[in-house]
Amino acid sequence: MEQTFKALLISEENGQSLKEVQSLPLSSLPQNDTLIRVEYSSLNYKDALSATGNKGVTRTFPHVPGIDAVGTVEESSGPLWKKGDQVLVTGFDLGMNTWGGFGQFIRIPGEWIVALPDTLSAKEAMALGTAGFTAGLCVDKLILAGIKPSDGPIAVSGATGGVGSISLQLLHKLGYETVAISGKKGTDLQQEMQVSEWIDRQEFIDESKRALLKPRFAGAIDSVGGTVLTTLLRSLYYNGVVAACGMAQSGDLAMTVFPFILNGVSLLGVDSVQASMETRKRVWSLLANEWKLDQLVDITKEVTLEEIPAQVDLMLAGKTEGRMVVNLQK
Repeated sequence: MEQTFKALLISEENGQSLKEVQSLPLSSLPQNDTLIRVEYSSLNYKDALSATGNKGVTRTFPHVPGIDAVGTVEESSGPLWKKGDQVLVTGFDLGMNTWGGFGQFIRIPGEWIVALPDTLSAKEAMALGTAGFTAGLCVDKLILAGIKPSDGPIAVSGATGGVGSISLQLLHKLGYETVAISGKKGTDLQQEMQVSEWIDRQEFIDESKRALLKPRFAGAIDSVGGTVLTTLLRSLYYNGVVAACGMAQSGDLAMTVFPFILNGVSLLGVDSVQASMETRKRVWSLLANEWKLDQLVDITKEVTLEEIPAQVDLMLAGKTEGRMVVNLQK
């Protein structure tokens, strides 16, 4: 009798997306070279979109979302991995059009896989997940651009989201002064995230036509885009840097070139999906060692597959904070 596995299957019926935990045969997985038994995944905004039938993320249904996964190699016909290897996967096509981590098994190309660092548990790896990897890429961009803690404060937009909250923790660990920008109240979160200032997003946004604003930041990490990003770019010190990785507000960038040619500021794009394997290994090593956030799991919410649909609705309504790990062993 063929082995089965439990997964959150998203299907379409009469134009509506249906979310149901089902028992599926292993033969339903795509025919790639490496089979992984998934221990944990994580819930990201892209997963929430896929789970509601968003064609910009996932084109073909039925589908199993989950852009992150960590677990053990069960079998591999490729040269890179062997049975028993502890591995993690983020990005590439996982959970987009290749069935992803919201199932107890995935079958993917071996070239997508990173060895799980010895200093990270499976749950710690998914408390980071794509959000943590993206935050790591953003911090790395700032450091490689020469931004030092002594240069001044670093602003982080979308501060209560996965990327924003982990970025703030990483920057604090590395000795940077941080400023959080968020649409959510920061009374309790300011102390929890150890930021020097919490700025309401609507109060921060400057929609004036001024080419330059009063300099406030040496750098910034932005996952929001739109007028938040344009305000950040106009608010940097001379030679300031923004690492941009998202567009939660908007993908538009309506501004002049003056911050770039008068203040020498830089806008650096960050992509976690197609990052090179060399970059993946280096940043995951940093996250597992010098940059390791020892308390991250303590402030991460754990859910089961059955609880994901309700959490998806909350996430799309902007009512979730921080990181959410999915336990596939339950």
